[in-house]
Amino acid sequence: MPRAKLRTPALRQHLLSQAVDLLAEEGWAGLTARALAGRAGTSPPALYELFGDMAGLARALSAEGFARLGAELAALRETADPVADVWTLVAAYRRFVRGNRALAEVMFSRPFPAFSPGPDELAPAAPVRSLVTQRVRRCIEAGRLRGDESDVAQVLVALVEGMAFAEVAGRLGASTEPVERRWRLAVGTLLNGLAVPPL
Repeated sequence: MPRAKLRTPALRQHLLSQAVDLLAEEGWAGLTARALAGRAGTSPPALYELFGDMAGLARALSAEGFARLGAELAALRETADPVADVWTLVAAYRRFVRGNRALAEVMFSRPFPAFSPGPDELAPAAPVRSLVTQRVRRCIEAGRLRGDESDVAQVLVALVEGMAFAEVAGRLGASTEPVERRWRLAVGTLLNGLAVPPL
């Protein structure tokens, strides 16, 4: 296949897609400019022209990850039970982290010291936060949960991300039963603690 020469939006998206796959297979250490360019059928200069440097690629990967996570969460249908919908959202968030561990690490942590996201880089996470907040708001408006919707949403997201990373690292248990039990304990304790009336 001839190498792509034009630095187009289509090439950028192709590189990004290939970077997601390479990241999943090799981790951040294996995601080099040369390896990615070869996989995508282009050249390292094209990659640098489109992303600037590896930190720029990390920022683009983070944005791509949040776009994918947001699409998965947005596809969840609402039911008549807003608390059940929060549990469904938690399961989908957990599933995303488990299925995209390396990408999630770029999204939620720092793969290398030079990558320090600023406000512009954090902006792609806003739709995900908004969606979680909206689901929490439904619970509060229905009289099922109490508290500030933003506070509850932030705590819920932090809990889910922390639990999900603990799970993929093997720190929640060696078999399915204790892992599932600990997930129910963590999320259930949070939601029951905010239930109306308090338990």
